[in-house]
Amino acid sequence: MNIEELSRNLIAISKEAGKSIIKIYNSDDFGIEIKSDTSPLTKADRAANEVIEKRLTEIYPEIPILSEEGKETPFEERKTWTKFWLVDPLDGTKEFIKRNGEFTVNIALIDAGKPIAGVIFAPVTNEVYYGDVANGSFKIDSNGFKKRIEVSDKSRLDALDVVQSRSHSGDEEKLFYSNYKINESLSKGSSLKICLIAEGKAEIYFRGGPTWEWDTAAGHAILLGAGGYFVNKDKSELIYNKEIIKNFGFIVSSFKV
Repeated sequence: MNIEELSRNLIAISKEAGKSIIKIYNSDDFGIEIKSDTSPLTKADRAANEVIEKRLTEIYPEIPILSEEGKETPFEERKTWTKFWLVDPLDGTKEFIKRNGEFTVNIALIDAGKPIAGVIFAPVTNEVYYGDVANGSFKIDSNGFKKRIEVSDKSRLDALDVVQSRSHSGDEEKLFYSNYKINESLSKGSSLKICLIAEGKAEIYFRGGPTWEWDTAAGHAILLGAGGYFVNKDKSELIYNKEIIKNFGFIVSSFKV
């Protein structure tokens, strides 16, 4: 698989999905529903998923897809997969509903339980983050300018900029950050929090509560390409395609915790 061609394809697909999201974002009807896990679902989630699954299947018919809004695939079938796409067609649905612009399209390629390439597209700002473990990570700004991104070179003893969630902050997070000297606390929605670490604008991000694997996979790949670290909150390796496709807390950082 040609990694440059892969990156071009994923960027194009994420932007096409982003267009379908923006069309609904600018409308008066989000078609909001509440899923069984109490998280919201909108027309935009479905529209973006349809675009992504259609295009990935056309270009890479041999690689299966696991998506937040796609069909459920039993573990007995999934455990035979070596490579697969892990997709969150609209990460940050709550931010989408709030109309604050902090939502993204996330597509990752997983190989043997590890994210090896990913793209994150922010439809409102028209910014793309993408990368892979072999060639590094990049950001394309709204003007189409591409630059390589790398994590901060600060050590854990320096005054650090930390990232906090717009929707999920809590006491466990405050306790974790009390172990560090904090310079500034930044808030972001969706996978953009991981991007802040990957591009060197902050050094550490802690999430105590559970997330789904598709919430983190693309950001994980991009962070690794930028030289960062992504582990479970007990500091063990974070892997993908588990029987229960959840992460039970994690740490994203520019240095080894």
